[in-house]
Amino acid sequence: MSPRKIRAVAWKELIQAARDPLSLAMLLGVPTMMLLLYGYALSFDVRHIRLAVQDLDKSPQSRELVASFVNNEYFTQVADLPAGADLEHLTERREAKAILVIPEGTGDRLTAGRNAPIQLVVDGADANTASAVMGYAAAIVAAANAARVAAGGRLEVAPIAFEPRVWYNPELDSTHFLVPGLIGFILMLTGVLSTALSVVREKERGTLEQLRVTSLKPGELILGKILPYLGISLAATATILAAARVLFGVVVRGPYLDLFAVTLLYLIGALAFGLLVSSLVDNQAIAFQVGTLGSMLPAIFLSGFIFPIRSMPAALQVITYIVPARYFNVVLRGVILKGAGLSVYPKDVLFLAIYATVVMTLAWVRLSRKEV
Repeated sequence: MSPRKIRAVAWKELIQAARDPLSLAMLLGVPTMMLLLYGYALSFDVRHIRLAVQDLDKSPQSRELVASFVNNEYFTQVADLPAGADLEHLTERREAKAILVIPEGTGDRLTAGRNAPIQLVVDGADANTASAVMGYAAAIVAAANAARVAAGGRLEVAPIAFEPRVWYNPELDSTHFLVPGLIGFILMLTGVLSTALSVVREKERGTLEQLRVTSLKPGELILGKILPYLGISLAATATILAAARVLFGVVVRGPYLDLFAVTLLYLIGALAFGLLVSSLVDNQAIAFQVGTLGSMLPAIFLSGFIFPIRSMPAALQVITYIVPARYFNVVLRGVILKGAGLSVYPKDVLFLAIYATVVMTLAWVRLSRKEV
């Protein structure tokens, strides 16, 4: 292959992309916009849960317990219910997600050192939120019990000293988990669409046939098409990482060279898949639909980006093995959050290399056919 011809095709592609504001916006602006949208809107953290309180005791101890629930960012008190209030009606109208019920005599029982049962009514329509509410409540009650034991001067020795320590994401901020997955999703989507629309645009305008009658070889045409978008996608990656650090505090802890290498490998597979899509369709509307469905849906639902793969049915777990975003997310989270290098993830890197090779070969064979 001639480097001069590859440079000529690549330069033509760059000029064409520069003259097409929509393409540039898709490649540079859309990734940052999607990072902002998903980074701020998508979160597994449950905060400011609407809590109604029915304190039938009105003692200092009960007020102290209520204060321990509402003096944090997890619960927000929205109602103080009298005796006989219709609790079910309150949850049906979604005025409260949880109701704390403190019966009469709670203060006397606590003062006497006896058990004081309380009730937490939780709206279980949203199972994930309900689980989080019960977890928060259990932690708050445990902390309140520990504070009372300390204040009472009694010493209780636990048989096991439990001291949890969270590595890599000490604040348990779900954004730090989601942002690396967002990078994989965004790069796959933009990479596939950029090359798919580029080649199909040539078909629609009839310029692809003009390129075929020249002395260009299929490999020179393919490389010339891929290289400009590879450079633009790498620039978009740098922009996304900078935005993630400034806006969400996500710092790359691992080697930047390893991050660049695995991103380059992943992008080659995405761009090659776009070429393969372009060889199968003849207009940009269909190319957009096929490219979006073939890249976005697997990257969201079958990559472990949002939904744990181990929780999926066995048949879907098998399908996830052919989704490149599954492996890229593992490596990306390891490099960004844990500071690991590529040597820790040889199988994931190997699959990305195999995927890029296979898809590039298929695209090469398809685009080499005269009838395409």
